[in-house]
Amino acid sequence: MPVFRSGLDQVPAWCEMQFFDIVELEPGQTHQYERIGTKEKLIVGNGACRIRFEGQEIAAQERANLDLTANTGQFSVDAVEGSTTLIRMCGDWGQELGGSGIFTGETSAEPQDKGDVINYEKTTNFDNHFHDCDEYWIVFQGNALVYTEGKPYRVGIGDCVATGMGHHHDMSQVYAPVRAVYFETTMAGQKRRGHLWDHTHGPAQAQKERI
Repeated sequence: MPVFRSGLDQVPAWCEMQFFDIVELEPGQTHQYERIGTKEKLIVGNGACRIRFEGQEIAAQERANLDLTANTGQFSVDAVEGSTTLIRMCGDWGQELGGSGIFTGETSAEPQDKGDVINYEKTTNFDNHFHDCDEYWIVFQGNALVYTEGKPYRVGIGDCVATGMGHHHDMSQVYAPVRAVYFETTMAGQKRRGHLWDHTHGPAQAQKERI
């Protein structure tokens, strides 16, 4: 099942990202994380805060993207400004990664799609594409219909969509504007970055065990 929720033992066995969580904080609140993965990544989805880790203090604004590579110790959050959303990803991935950050999804009055051919209704400007790496989408606002491995899934806040290398994926319908994290883990194969399409880059080589 490519869509799962936060929690230990929820993630498909093939995934390099082995755990994620979403923490919502308001001014005056603090939070302390216990490390779970060999490697961890923290992205600020909304708001601002101070993050303390490995002897450092970082004033983190919306879209801050931190790699917490030490495999021991804790890290904590304080000095929260406004409603703040933190998305943490834990696991054991390689050194050469694809991209990571925040993306949005919304309905378009004139949908355009430069991606590969589809056989389903589309009301967004997303493109049907694949990667030379695995990719994870973690939704922290809104809800939508996504396609991965050729099947549709309704997703909302707290859902993660895991798409293995070479499998096409898309966001075809948005029912409430989406904000989500994307995380592309270890590059493999030809190690081409970004969105790839059959019609431009050649046929996708889907990893059949990553479903």
